[in-house]
Amino acid sequence: MRTKFAVVFAAVGLFAATPSLPRFEPDPTWPKHLPNHWLLGQVSGVDVDSHDTIWIIHRPRTTDEHDNYLRDGTADCCASAPPVLQFDQVGNLLQSWGGPGTGYSWPDTEHGIYVDAKDNVWIAGNGDADTNILKFSKTGKFLVQIGTHGITNGSNDTANVNKAAGIAVWEPTNEVFVADGYGNRRVIVFDATTGAYKRHWGAYGNKPDDSVPAARTFDGRGPEQFNTVHGLAISNDGIVYVGDRVNNRIQSFKLDGTFLKEAWVERKTTARFGTAFGVAFSADKAQRYFYVPDGTNKKVQIVDRASMEVVGFFGGIGGHGFGELYHIHSISTDSKGNVYLGEVDTGRRAYRWRYKGMAR
Repeated sequence: MRTKFAVVFAAVGLFAATPSLPRFEPDPTWPKHLPNHWLLGQVSGVDVDSHDTIWIIHRPRTTDEHDNYLRDGTADCCASAPPVLQFDQVGNLLQSWGGPGTGYSWPDTEHGIYVDAKDNVWIAGNGDADTNILKFSKTGKFLVQIGTHGITNGSNDTANVNKAAGIAVWEPTNEVFVADGYGNRRVIVFDATTGAYKRHWGAYGNKPDDSVPAARTFDGRGPEQFNTVHGLAISNDGIVYVGDRVNNRIQSFKLDGTFLKEAWVERKTTARFGTAFGVAFSADKAQRYFYVPDGTNKKVQIVDRASMEVVGFFGGIGGHGFGELYHIHSISTDSKGNVYLGEVDTGRRAYRWRYKGMAR
């Protein structure tokens, strides 16, 4: 195994230039096999809660037709797993739930998941009519819906979202921050208990403007409007980091929406999906680094928080095998520094890269 790891890392040239970077190894033991002949569809969201258990949300409706023979009784395999699954550190499935129910509008296309400090589970969707987000208890009891399914009035609508992607809750003010994202071009903030609107902003803290063309720039100052607000995370010191995916950048803000800095992630990349899919922080108290899943370049980029510069990466080999990344889409980290990834398209897996300390 150690020889194989060495081959993977030598191939991507990860640590040659920056010896102080964190090191990671792909972990083939996590998660364990699912029960009941269950299969995962596209794993669109992943999050680690305050107890270091790992939550994923996947898209059961994206399992291939040939994977669903169990449904028509023609074979013993297989069936789609429920959309929300919780795992322990070893990779055992703890519970599963989710899907349409009474009193709320389940997403047409599952996307983001976030578990707050009170163990509430937040879910977003990016289907064409997914203009709401949902809040559940950890056992799947419905609590709150923000927005009305199928209704949107653009990026300055204060009642609804539009194909929201990522969610984070800032506990000191009991506010939920939403990367609102595929249909709109903003971050929007609501009261996490009542769902009442608080504020919203666009790129550089500007007022969102849907009339501005979604054109990328590859040098100089970046676009004045977001282009697919895909991921969002809040650091321990209260800085909001936003994955402006198709613009190939991460922007940081104060909690009130005041712009601070931006980090370019493989800025010259021209592929339509972009590079800046989201943000997860290193486990040290200062959160010196954050990690960005770059689904286009098959890497997890390592960014220094102070300088907002990319200083390294891990991965870099495309594919479906051990140590390879196909279409990474979501990311989270646990208290030990391990990184968890979710893959969409035909990747369809959750994946752990184990933290191995700092390179010397």
